[in-house]
Formats: sequence, C-alpha cells, structure tokens
Amino acid sequence: MSKERLARVLLVAFGVALAADLGALAAGWDTGHRIAKPLLMPLLAGYAATRGAPRTLIAALLFGWGGDVFLLFDAEWAFLVGMGSFAAGHVCYLVLFGRGRTSPALGVAYAAALVGVVALLWGDLPADLRIPVAGYSLLLTAMAYRSSALGRTAGIGGALFLVSDTLIATGVAAWPQLPAPDFWIMLTYGAAQYLLTTGSLSPAYGENVEIRTAV
Repeated sequence: MSKERLARVLLVAFGVALAADLGALAAGWDTGHRIAKPLLMPLLAGYAATRGAPRTLIAALLFGWGGDVFLLFDAEWAFLVGMGSFAAGHVCYLVLFGRGRTSPALGVAYAAALVGVVALLWGDLPADLRIPVAGYSLLLTAMAYRSSALGRTAGIGGALFLVSDTLIATGVAAWPQLPAPDFWIMLTYGAAQYLLTTGSLSPAYGENVEIRTAV
C-alpha cells in the first residue's frame, strides 16, 4: 500500500472512530466511548506520520492520547496525570509553532480570556486543583494563541482546544452543563486536534520553510 493511500485510510479511520465516539456519547453508551476514544490520537498520529509530519507534531498527538486514556478514569490522580500529559503535548505544539508571527491584538484577547475564566472558576474548583488548573490554563492559552502562527486552520484548532478544555474545567467546578457535556467536549477536542494536525502539515511540506526548519 502506498503512503498516500495509507494516509487516506488512517484519516478515514480517525473520522469513523470520532463519529463512533460521538455517537456513543450521544446515546449514553459508556463502553462505546471507552473503546473509541483511545483510538483517536494513534490514528491521527499515524496519518500525520505518513504525511511526513514533524516529530513534534507526532509527540503532541501521542501526549494527547495519554491524556485521553487517563481521563477515562474517574479519580483525581488520573485527572492530574492526564492534565500533565496534555500539558506536555502543548509544549510540543509550542515548539512546533516556532517563531511565526501572531497578532498582538489576538494575544491581548487570549490573555483577557485566561484571566477572566480562571478568576471565575477559582472559587468553585477543589482547593488542591486550583494551582494545577491555573498553570495548565496558562500553557493551554499560550498554545492556542501561538497556533495562529501556522495560519487560520491551526489557529481555529488551537481555539477549539481551549474551548474543549474550558468545558472540562467547568465540569470540575460543578458549573451547570450543556446536555451530554462529554459529547461537546469530544466534538471540539476531535476537531481541534484534526485542525492542528492539518494546519501543521502544510509547513511540513515546505510551504513555510522557516517554521519547518525550526522544528
């Protein structure tokens, strides 16, 4: 099988797994979610690898997989380990984004959002999670902001990642939730990782040599 065909197969498989996961969440089928969710990032990482993706992108996706797996466990230690795995993925993304230009106005907007959300959540978060969540939120927001250095596609992906994790944080803070909250978390998360991946592949193919050589 050629690399191009394998890439298409892996991308389709990712789409099928994501659809299956969302369907399971919508139907309240927890077993289906536990089966489908761990498949997502390995399939997307495999697709990226066949497209010649930078190693930092592959690492970011695999750290995302680690976070996905640990967040399946309903325990505070697993939440912290999962958050740490996602944090490592955000560091990989920041390295991947390099020193490309971003809008200062967008940076101000993200900074304001960070301060506002953390301030609102602070009192409702468990005391032992406040500092870790605030630190993670800072790293996540930096990733979301810097993702726009690769263009609109990656920038939207970074923003959706921020939305997804904010939905998780509101659940931890016991705020009122949307119906089927995990559905919306996984929808925005799956779209975020897909857009970050596809937005990063254009530089990997040489459309942005400066960013490619930086990673």
